[in-house]
Amino acid sequence: MRTLTPHIWFAGDAEDGAALYARALPATSITRTDRYPTEGLLPFQEPLAGKVLTIQLEGPGCDLVLINAGPEFRPTPASSFTVTFGAADDTDAVAALDTAATALADGGRVLMPLQQYPFSDRYTWVEDRYGVSWQLTVAFPDAPAEPSIVPTLLFGGPAQDRAAEAIAEWTGLIPNSEVVRTVPYDEATGPAAAGAVMFAEIRLADQRVYVMDAGSPQDTTFTPAVSYQLACPDQAEIDRVWATLSTVPEAAQCGWCVDEFGVSWQIVPENMDELMARPHAFEHMLEMTKIVIDDF
Repeated sequence: MRTLTPHIWFAGDAEDGAALYARALPATSITRTDRYPTEGLLPFQEPLAGKVLTIQLEGPGCDLVLINAGPEFRPTPASSFTVTFGAADDTDAVAALDTAATALADGGRVLMPLQQYPFSDRYTWVEDRYGVSWQLTVAFPDAPAEPSIVPTLLFGGPAQDRAAEAIAEWTGLIPNSEVVRTVPYDEATGPAAAGAVMFAEIRLADQRVYVMDAGSPQDTTFTPAVSYQLACPDQAEIDRVWATLSTVPEAAQCGWCVDEFGVSWQIVPENMDELMARPHAFEHMLEMTKIVIDDF
């Protein structure tokens, strides 16, 4: 698994979602499935004993982990995934995009129709039946055209025009991070002020991420339904990152935290698999807010 990995919360139907994504997304496959333990669960988790806990998918440039849980959280368009299928002059890429758009929109809704836009010869934004948002596109013929999946964060509502702050904080905090490019709004556009981030590409722990301030009013913002797991080499690094990213005390549990922009993170040790193999590890983790390696 990569150092930074998006996790998506599902309301008991992660297996169906994983099958859909492995079928619809380019070069994406299921690589691992983990199950809930059969004992040591909290009362609300007991019906999940022995059932699927997480499903990991490996895709081009990005891994995804689907969390099989309850109906507590639902994704919003504030956290989406931009999927590039290839070049606009590649008929196979265009056909794959069209097929994926149909599959992902089945039972969901289309946020932006499939057509040509100034920024893409063929593009659509769909929200699938699980509430997950996908921006499907092809690259211009003269642009790099390898298939890719890129986590994309839209700062709107209470987070409007805070993209630049978040970019500075995250790239300064997380090792192996950088700002690749930033395109500002030349003038005020909807709720976005002149100079706000129209589009930015950054790398967080070498994972490509797109970030932007909304140019039209948004009635949703980030939720824990999409979180970003950061794997740290030791307790000192967990402590350092947690001190900045955990800003909502009531949201801190089992290594999860919410930052000042409303984005959810999971701060975990690199050897989490080894720790979770210890006796009663799941029970110990449920008692934690910040992960403490020595307490497993």
